[in-house]
Amino acid sequence: MIHASAVRAVFRERHQPDGRVICVDEFGPLNLMPRKGKAWGPARRPRRLRATYRRTSGVRHMLAALDLATGKLYYRIRPRKRWREFLGLLKALRARWPGQKLYVVLDNFSPHKHTEVRTWAADNGIELVFLPTYGSWLNWIEAEFAALRYFALNGTDHRSHDEQNAAIGAYVRWRNTHTKPKTHFAPDSTIRTWTHYPAKTA
Repeated sequence: MIHASAVRAVFRERHQPDGRVICVDEFGPLNLMPRKGKAWGPARRPRRLRATYRRTSGVRHMLAALDLATGKLYYRIRPRKRWREFLGLLKALRARWPGQKLYVVLDNFSPHKHTEVRTWAADNGIELVFLPTYGSWLNWIEAEFAALRYFALNGTDHRSHDEQNAAIGAYVRWRNTHTKPKTHFAPDSTIRTWTHYPAKTA
């Protein structure tokens, strides 16, 4: 009887992509607002969340990319998340790894499928790998966004986008110095013990 781990090892070896796999997605909108979280405070004197009926500073959007080969997270924060901003991210990724085939895993958000984006990607050695409809949770970067929200945003009340961006940047720098390559895939994850999803071994 063949052990499941041996089957997965053979599967990974036979289906190893001939390039670099990058998971891409947008995170936001990043509002300036008090966020719930845990913190130390005086007994019987809970810190109240201020009201934000009017938000005059606008919002920001985080466009991020997760490199599975190193586990590092790369990002940029922009006022909007149109196809132009997404194309700018692709160009930055292309410049970071010149001459290497890139497989970009992403969801079916309409800017990702814009004609100019598809044309530029095809002409510059980038293959856009779209996830199934309603399957954006399959993108590995979604887990990174959950950690970002927990460590950098929960329990904060930033009054400017520069202040909030600095907090995000500090977390990402710390994270990138402690990360590892993403080679441990879902079938062996302990998270499966908390769900009803069966482990696919072949």
